[in-house]
Amino acid sequence: MNILTESMIEVTERELKKVTMMIIWRFAALVMLTISIMMPTAQAERIKDITSIAGVRSNQLIGYGLVVGLDGTGDKAPFTTQTFRNMMAEFGITIPNGVDPKLKNVAAVSITAEMPAFAKPGQRIDITVSSLGNAKSLRGGSLLFAPLKGADGQVYAIAQGNLVVGGFGIQGNDGSKLTVNVPSVGRIPNGATVERAIPNAFGHGDSLVLNLDQANFTTARAIIDKLNGFLGPGTAEALDATSIRVSAPRDLSQRVSFLSVIENMEVEMGDARAKVIINSRTGTIVMGQHVRIEPVAVTHGSLTVTVQENFDVVQPNALAGGDTAIVPRTEINAEQENNRMFKFGPGVSLDQIVKAVNDVGAAPGDLMAILEALKQAGALKAELVVI
Repeated sequence: MNILTESMIEVTERELKKVTMMIIWRFAALVMLTISIMMPTAQAERIKDITSIAGVRSNQLIGYGLVVGLDGTGDKAPFTTQTFRNMMAEFGITIPNGVDPKLKNVAAVSITAEMPAFAKPGQRIDITVSSLGNAKSLRGGSLLFAPLKGADGQVYAIAQGNLVVGGFGIQGNDGSKLTVNVPSVGRIPNGATVERAIPNAFGHGDSLVLNLDQANFTTARAIIDKLNGFLGPGTAEALDATSIRVSAPRDLSQRVSFLSVIENMEVEMGDARAKVIINSRTGTIVMGQHVRIEPVAVTHGSLTVTVQENFDVVQPNALAGGDTAIVPRTEINAEQENNRMFKFGPGVSLDQIVKAVNDVGAAPGDLMAILEALKQAGALKAELVVI
């Protein structure tokens, strides 16, 4: 009787402790919601928008299959025929060697998908289907049963369904053709069924690690101060400029409630490093707000050389001897633009840089050359990134 009473007391204390912890977390969530409503933070970001949980991520899947039912737009690749023969053999149909099935409505495709974290068996995910051979279009096709594998070679999902293709192509008998978008790639919404869940580290240990999307010591410090100020000293600690370890409950239900409170907290992000991004292929230039230029004078001129080839017909007089000939005539012109010099004063801001460039009418290509020269001269106080 005493043993039974002691067991009942232990169970009661355990249940009481669990209920107490749930009340504490719900109260913390209510307090956090009240604070966020009454005291909005200027230029603040939610923790969920700038961090991710270590070990909790999506995983890429890939597969190979056949798309059938095409309107004569399939491919003629040898591996398509081989795959078709193997598939027919699985159904008990043998195609004799040397016999060409003359596939026109079949295309070999690759299948890619992204399996989100916590995806469970039976749930469905979207897939992308892309032609591997010389198929002209996948429009109107259906993907046959195809397994999707992860990086470990295990099957995690099964794909099948009708494709949705946004593009189309038309070709005439004379070889002329018209293509809109990309008809050789399609999507199947909810086209794959998850067969196996991918394990993660969410429920392991007595702490969680938050990873910043962009490493920043200032932002990491702001998150630590926010968490320790709300949950108590020592709750969070920085591992480096990216990772922050946070003590969390072991119970999964309490851990979910704990994270629901943390991820909605708002913190002021640290300023990003001053950068100038140049895309030399498109002529796009992006400058951050903290870009500064030391006192410097700049002049930039361009020399344009034009070479034009013309052909003249030289014909002799009516009664004179000789033959008609074509003589090439080359014209070369060089033009030098007279561009003005502009000067940057100390601590020039982004607005002043843009205004000065617009005043002289510098094109994106000219501005790229100017920025590279400024960096070489040490006057550009920013990281120059060329992509």
